[in-house]
Amino acid sequence: MLAILAALAVSWLAMTWLFERHIERRETAELVRTGQMLAASVRLEPSGAPAVEAMLTDPRLRKAMGGLYWQVSTPAGLKTSSSLWDQTLTAPQAAPADGWGSRIAAGPFGDQLLLVERSVRPDRNGPAVLIQVASDEKGLRAARQEFGRDLALFLAGLWVVLSAAAALQVILGLSPLARVRDDLARLRKSPSARMSDEHPQEIAPLAEAVNALAEAREGDLARARRRAGDLAHSLKTPLAALSAQSRRAREAGAAEAADGLDAAIAAVSSALEAELARARAAAAREAAFAAEAALLAVAERLVAVLERTADGERLMFDVEIPADLRLPVSEDAVTEMLGALIENAARFARRQVRVSGEAGVLRVEDDGPGMDEGRAEAALARGARLDEAGPGHGLGLAIVRDLAESSGAALRMDRSDLGGLRVTIAWP
Repeated sequence: MLAILAALAVSWLAMTWLFERHIERRETAELVRTGQMLAASVRLEPSGAPAVEAMLTDPRLRKAMGGLYWQVSTPAGLKTSSSLWDQTLTAPQAAPADGWGSRIAAGPFGDQLLLVERSVRPDRNGPAVLIQVASDEKGLRAARQEFGRDLALFLAGLWVVLSAAAALQVILGLSPLARVRDDLARLRKSPSARMSDEHPQEIAPLAEAVNALAEAREGDLARARRRAGDLAHSLKTPLAALSAQSRRAREAGAAEAADGLDAAIAAVSSALEAELARARAAAAREAAFAAEAALLAVAERLVAVLERTADGERLMFDVEIPADLRLPVSEDAVTEMLGALIENAARFARRQVRVSGEAGVLRVEDDGPGMDEGRAEAALARGARLDEAGPGHGLGLAIVRDLAESSGAALRMDRSDLGGLRVTIAWP
C-alpha cells in the first residue's frame, strides 16, 4: 500500500507538471496568434511611431487589468491595448527577429505574465517594431491548482481501490500457507506426520523439502530410541550376572561387599528403567497425535491385575470413571501412567485406593501417609527428579511425569481427602 501510495504521488507530480506544460504551450500558441495578427496590421507613421490597424475582439483587451495585453513599440513611440491602461510592458534587452520568444516576466498591476515577443520590420528601410503580447499567469495557476485538486481526489480513490486489490491479492496468495501452518503443527506433534500434497505448485517444493526433513528426523529418532533400548537391554544381562555374584558373595560370608554390590546394581537398574521410560515417553509423544483411550477399560484391567498382588489383596479399589470417558492420549501411554500410579498408591495405602476421572482429567488417590505440600512442590519444580525427592513415591512417579509431559498433560500432587497422596493428570 505504501509503494502504491508513493507511485501515485509521483504520478500526481508528473501529471500536474505535464498539465502545466500543456496549458502553457496552449496559451503561448494563442498569444503567438494574437501577435501574428498584430504584426500583419502594424504600420509606421512618418514620425516613426507605430500604428495598429487590426481590430482584436477579445473583451479582455478592452477592459483595464483584463488579463490579456499587447504592446507595439519603436524608439519613436508605442501603442498599447486598453487593458494596459496607464502601464507598459517591459522591453527585453534583445528581442528575437526570426521567431517568437516566450518568458515569464513581472507585469503591470503586480502580476506575473506569460509573455511572447518578436521584433519585425514592416518597412525594410524603417526601424524595427517590437511586438509583445502577454496574459496574466494567475489564470494558469488557477487552472493548474484545480487540475491538481481533481487529480488528487481521483488518485486517492484509485489508491483505495488498488490497496484493496493488493490486500485481496496478498490474502488469496498467502491463504495456502495456512494449510502449511496446519501441516507443520501436525509435524510438531508427531514425527510420523507429513505435509499434505494439496498445495499449489509454488509451495510444492517447500512441502517436499519439509517432508524429506521429517522423514530424516523420524529415522534419526527411531535409530536413537532403538540404540538406547538396545543399550539398556544389553546391560540387563551383565546386571543379572552381577546379582548372581552378589548372592554367591553373600553365601560365602562377604555380606558387606554383597550389600555394596546390591546397592550399585539397584542404582544402575533404576537408571536403566528411567531411560527406558523416557524412550517410551518419546514413543507416546508420537502416538499421542489424534489418539484416544477409553479410561474405564484400562483402569478395570489394571485393578484386576493388582488385586492379585500381595499389596493389592489387602486393599479396596474404588473406580469412579464414566463409561464413555476418553482421554486425548494413546492407550499404551494411559496404561503405563495409570499402572505406575495405582501400583505406587497400592504400595503406600492402608486400606483404600481410588481411581477417578472426568473430561481430560485422571486422578489416583490413596489413604497412606501422603506427601506434604512442600515436598510435593519441590518434587515438581523444574529440574527436580521425583525419584530423588525423598523416600516413598519415587521412580514410578518420575516415569508418569515424563509420559504426562510428553502427551501435553500437567501432573500435580497434593493431599487427598482420603488422607494420602492425590496425583492429578490434566490435559488441556
